[in-house]
Amino acid sequence: MPLHPKAEELLEQFAASGIPPLGTLPVAETRALYDSGNVALTGLPEPLAEVDDRSIPGPAGEIPIRIYTPQAPGPLPLLVYFHGGGWVICSLETHDAVCRLLAKQTPAIVVSVDYRLAPESKFPAAAEDCYAAACWVAEHAAAIGGDPKRFAVGGDSAGGNLAAVVSLMARDRAKPKIGFQLLIYPVIDHGYDTASYRENADGYLLTKESMAWFWNHYLAGADDGANPYASPLRAKSLADLPPAMVVTAEFDPLRDEGEAYAERLRKAGVPVKLKRYAGLIHGFFSMTGVFEQAHETVAAAAAEIRALKG
Repeated sequence: MPLHPKAEELLEQFAASGIPPLGTLPVAETRALYDSGNVALTGLPEPLAEVDDRSIPGPAGEIPIRIYTPQAPGPLPLLVYFHGGGWVICSLETHDAVCRLLAKQTPAIVVSVDYRLAPESKFPAAAEDCYAAACWVAEHAAAIGGDPKRFAVGGDSAGGNLAAVVSLMARDRAKPKIGFQLLIYPVIDHGYDTASYRENADGYLLTKESMAWFWNHYLAGADDGANPYASPLRAKSLADLPPAMVVTAEFDPLRDEGEAYAERLRKAGVPVKLKRYAGLIHGFFSMTGVFEQAHETVAAAAAEIRALKG
């Protein structure tokens, strides 16, 4: 399918803006650029009953989190959400709008995690922060209005990687009990040799070069890329993992690894729903002000989380 007209228009706007390509600026400047926000992309924030910023204990100090509580009778399902940004950029603020949508439409208690970023904190810092946050939410579910028996993790891009990794950690470490994993165009393998990397290496916002930039900041060394807590596709077994929803985009270098992970989950006996969005690019999910498909994905994820059994 050809590139979606809205995706084509967006890419033209980025090109005309003169903003340097992702991965070509220093880290601090890249963070400032993305943290500045753009309501035209993310849409206006949905009002909720409560939005609470707090800090929780982590393996290397306090972890900032944001708890989104919708106007709905509880206890509610829980979704621990990990933002994208290649483990290097983005924050609670960049993913505020989509977390609000997930909280309201499900309805669920959504807990967004501000994990440590690279290169200041290399692998496995982000993964261990996210695992610690998931454990904290499960243990404090009742106190924040949630039902620990209806517990999900999710994320987009590097956040999808972290959701998959936390699911592996929870299986390997026997807690917490996760009922569902939401993986939005996830980073699943430290490699650049798929057909989607070759087809979409350049020109679609996320590039092969920018993914190398992200990985090089995140990993302390190439050997870390073989660790399944960095590259979930390299786990020896994917048995006994939570049911998953995997979303990919046609014009995305990460498309094939996400779909390969869905297939491996399926072969391991894990229930999986896979959806490839034709004509779309990486990043569309958090652009709820532009893409109707972002709202479709939120609605589909909300339905899966609502269906979790208590």
